[in-house]
Amino acid sequence: MAATIEGLLTEISSSEDPVEGLRNLRTAVLATPVNNLRDLGSGCHLEVIFSLLNTTDKEQIEICVEVLGRILQAQDPALLFHARKTELESGLQHPDDTVKILTLTQMGRVVENGEALTQMLACEDILKKVIQCIAAEKISVAKEAICALAKLAQCKPGLDALFRTHLKDLKDVMATSDIIRYRVYELVVEVCSVSAVSLGYCASTGFISQLLEEMTGDDILVRATAIETVTHLAESQHGRQYLSQQGTMEHISNMIIAAESDPFSSLYLPGLVKFFGKLALLEGPQQVCECYPVFLSTVFAMLLGHDPTHTTVALDTVGALGATVEGKQVLHKTGEKFKAVLKRMSQIAKDGPNDLRVRCIDAIALLLSLPVSGEDQTEDLCVLTESWFCSLSSQPMEMFRNISTQPFPELHCCALRVFTAIASQTWGQKMMVQTPGFLEWIVDRSSGVTKEGKDAKFKLVGALVSSPTTQELLGSQNALRLRTYLREGPYYVSAVATVSTEGAD
Repeated sequence: MAATIEGLLTEISSSEDPVEGLRNLRTAVLATPVNNLRDLGSGCHLEVIFSLLNTTDKEQIEICVEVLGRILQAQDPALLFHARKTELESGLQHPDDTVKILTLTQMGRVVENGEALTQMLACEDILKKVIQCIAAEKISVAKEAICALAKLAQCKPGLDALFRTHLKDLKDVMATSDIIRYRVYELVVEVCSVSAVSLGYCASTGFISQLLEEMTGDDILVRATAIETVTHLAESQHGRQYLSQQGTMEHISNMIIAAESDPFSSLYLPGLVKFFGKLALLEGPQQVCECYPVFLSTVFAMLLGHDPTHTTVALDTVGALGATVEGKQVLHKTGEKFKAVLKRMSQIAKDGPNDLRVRCIDAIALLLSLPVSGEDQTEDLCVLTESWFCSLSSQPMEMFRNISTQPFPELHCCALRVFTAIASQTWGQKMMVQTPGFLEWIVDRSSGVTKEGKDAKFKLVGALVSSPTTQELLGSQNALRLRTYLREGPYYVSAVATVSTEGAD
């Protein structure tokens, strides 16, 4: 096959209309295992394809990019950079975005190879052009450039090159526009996540302090974007430590308090709540809610309000907090305040817009979930989840079964997730037994017609079968039906015998 490809390359090099030859070449290249394409990267084999990129013919460029993408993937990065440095530099300036993306993908491979990286760092113009691609009009080009530069910054020589040698180039790109500035921030935050050393490099450039200042800028949309970017910075332990040293947590807490008197706060308040929500998941709900009490009170206020955006964020936050045992305890300590929240969640689950209903019911499932066994499923916790479930409705089992029978597959699935959450708890199993027709409905395969519905029902059955109390509480006959359902799998269809009669229509 390699000989065939070489023959096609020779034919294409002498053809006045190379597109047909390129089509045949693409077929041959795609049919050849990648490892067998390694030798094609040497010598002059590929020069013809690179030269054919210099055209305005879209199909010709598309095929060349597809062929080169597969062949170059087989090449050793160090040999590739040494042999194709000129072509790579040209590709970074090509007017067609697909060529830029192809080139940046290969640059990502180059910077991950020690030998190739050393060669590339000696070519400052190439790295400068990669940085300039952050400002590309097409976001996919910028994303590929950011990816390659983030890989470059995985080592000290790369950090030195990016934040010292080419610091001016980065700052020049930042000055292009608000959008481009935040692409650079995206790169900076990604680099910061690697290690405390990486964060130190970024901090020394002034990028992070500049980002933090933008959280309180006059432009509300820029402020919202800055808060979102800072939230990503908080995902690493050293990132949170840095933010704590800068007083960022207290600052964001004060911003939430001040938001009450700001008529434009609806644009950035969700971002502030998401920041503390992320912090609570990483540092623990109790610590965060005790240190910054305005966080939880604001979440409750957002959920009790009527702004759909605020409600969505509040539902997701309550669900994420309540998914953990510690979070359940924090919510429980708020007493009547959380009871009001549960009442509001019940209303949304029954009567809200479908997208909010799904978010709400999924949050309820998280609130009710407990580990199947072990020290976390204590009697006190089971009493707590049962009280929450019962506070949602005078007949909560019927409420969620009714939701599951409505003609919306996403509602059917999230209602099943609520039943799955209580299936491992004894009170949940008792309610299932006491609800007429419920266990028969579980094993009725006609009640869920979509793949997602069948999968959700199967998880519910699996949760019941794996519970050590199922046999005792549900009875041996129901337990047998559930085990049979589980053994047959989620997509089982029982065979139906039919008899045809001669002469029948």
